[in-house]
Amino acid sequence: MKKPVTVFVFYFLCNFLQAQTVQVLVNDKKASLRGLSVVTDKIIWVSGSQGTVGRSIDGGNTFTWMTVKGFEKTDFRDIEAFSATNAIIMGIAAPAYILKTTDGGNNWKVVFENNNKDMFLDAMEFWNERSGIVIGDPVNDKIFIARTFEGGDTWTNIPEQNYPVADSGEACFASSGTNIRALNKKEAVFISGGLRSRMFIRDKKIDLPILQGKQTTGANSIAVKTVKKKTTLIVVGGDFTTKDSTSKNCVITNDSGQSFTTPAVAPHGYRSCVEYLKGNNWISCGLNGIDYSTDNGNTWTWISQEGFHVCKKAKKGKAVFFAGAGKIGRLQY
Repeated sequence: MKKPVTVFVFYFLCNFLQAQTVQVLVNDKKASLRGLSVVTDKIIWVSGSQGTVGRSIDGGNTFTWMTVKGFEKTDFRDIEAFSATNAIIMGIAAPAYILKTTDGGNNWKVVFENNNKDMFLDAMEFWNERSGIVIGDPVNDKIFIARTFEGGDTWTNIPEQNYPVADSGEACFASSGTNIRALNKKEAVFISGGLRSRMFIRDKKIDLPILQGKQTTGANSIAVKTVKKKTTLIVVGGDFTTKDSTSKNCVITNDSGQSFTTPAVAPHGYRSCVEYLKGNNWISCGLNGIDYSTDNGNTWTWISQEGFHVCKKAKKGKAVFFAGAGKIGRLQY
């Protein structure tokens, strides 16, 4: 009597995975798009190189594109949007900027500027519309952190004595704006890569059993799932110069880094982003395609060979979008 149930479940899973496809919506932009914020199933913002910002209010069917005036050479590698009108973009370096719009991108205001030649911003994260954080590569061997409590209108560096001390050759990758995530309503978790790859939670610095040892290796992205006070963290990365390598490219922890497991079937290459969806479902993307997991990251199925830098699920909704080298995609599932 048990065999039909087993066969049915297997049949259901096979059809579920086969039903997942990626629809490319945009494929003609010259900019590299690494910033992505999906507010609802209808409202999507993207950002990238050459001062590029895009916005859709119809679920990605059409995009309005803009080049931020005065920032035509700036690489906006992260974006956080809250509505069709309000968004914040992060320019990585030389100098580093954060800008904000409240009118759908018609006008942008500089809300943060740092001219230090060593400053390189990596990613932003917001707990809500008021409270956010930005991290950057080490300056004088200390990882840069600033906070906002006014919806991005002002930013304040945390006290320098509280900056985490980086090891030699350790930094953060600005590959998808997802190397820092909200851990709970008040705290964040972030990851580093390069010669050494670690996870930082409060004052804890936890070595990650992920590929590291070169400037091109290490953790790139982390995602968080919390259900009934149980938290699962999945970290992805690898070596972005060997896009097809599956060596040590994903680790999982269910106890805040006290122990780690590796997938039975790893993502199928270097991965720059991972995103939690719902239930036991996660998605991850990189230069050689997209992987999907239905068992909390233990096994990954290569559902598309379309490469992207970043993937995000709608904050309010179920739509999943991707952004990459001049293109935007949408998950069909």
